[in-house]
Amino acid sequence: MRRSFALLAGSLLVGASAVPAASAADDTARAGDQGFTLKDPRIAESSGLAASHLHPGIYWTHNDSGDGPYIYAVDSRTGKTVARVTLRGIGAPRDDEAVSIGPDNQIYLGDIGDNFGGKWPYVWIYRLPEPKVLKDETVTATQYVVKYENGPRDAESLVVHPKTGRVYIIDKKEDGGHLYEGPATLSTSGANIFRPIAAVDLWATDAAFSPDGRQLAVRGYFGGIYYAWNGGRIKREGQLDVPLQRQGEGVSYSVDGTKLLYSSEGADSEVVAEDAPGRSSSESPAGKGSSGSDGGGGSGGGSYKVGAVIVAAGAAALFGLRRLRRRS
Repeated sequence: MRRSFALLAGSLLVGASAVPAASAADDTARAGDQGFTLKDPRIAESSGLAASHLHPGIYWTHNDSGDGPYIYAVDSRTGKTVARVTLRGIGAPRDDEAVSIGPDNQIYLGDIGDNFGGKWPYVWIYRLPEPKVLKDETVTATQYVVKYENGPRDAESLVVHPKTGRVYIIDKKEDGGHLYEGPATLSTSGANIFRPIAAVDLWATDAAFSPDGRQLAVRGYFGGIYYAWNGGRIKREGQLDVPLQRQGEGVSYSVDGTKLLYSSEGADSEVVAEDAPGRSSSESPAGKGSSGSDGGGGSGGGSYKVGAVIVAAGAAALFGLRRLRRRS
């Protein structure tokens, strides 16, 4: 009987020690996910936003036309730029309008803007690995030529599915546009033809996939819509709570999927955080089949609660064991 109690108490305490502790990095990353201000004077026309997968609390952004082949890593806890990456091996960008991060920590930059409403016969996508160390550096990028099946058009939204790596573009039209699907694998040997697969009921300025790939958020200047992804056969689920901004052109999910962050053009522009639809701070994509770990999301809170229960159970078992010994 004594051995049974001892084994039970020991196993419970071992289980408690296996529960991960909250890390300071996760806590500070979540603090940054509450919103911040872009303080770098070089970022005056932020046109896209993407949460880093490698560096908690870091968001990638870029200017649109007139800047150069640059992307900026911004620390959301301070709003300060911690790295500017220069893309090498590409031509001169015309109008970078979107950034997205796909599988294997690959950054995709969409040079897809066309302020002339269809002047450019083709546009470009640039791909580069997310740097493991944040510093000013030059990185070789891969360039892809993009054409649309039904002719040139303006676009500001590019997303990469977090599971399949497939690239999608939404064109920008006042009366609503379309979701365009790229090839399963982009090729550098010729033009990549993007085909319309679904209507989007919005004058879209940016879009983002939830970390688990089940939800697509699309924003405009004055509102937004979220869709169930449904394998590309998108189904409208509701409206987004998009803040009123000077010229809202960026949106990104936080890494844990509980927040949507909205950015705007303009010097010292504010990045506003809102709760992601259908999510809460106690729910993380990692608990719904998402690849990877908790990523600093709210699901960790459940682990801490479970850990507390295990520790309490272990203490109770040890207390019972001591009482049994005293009786003997």
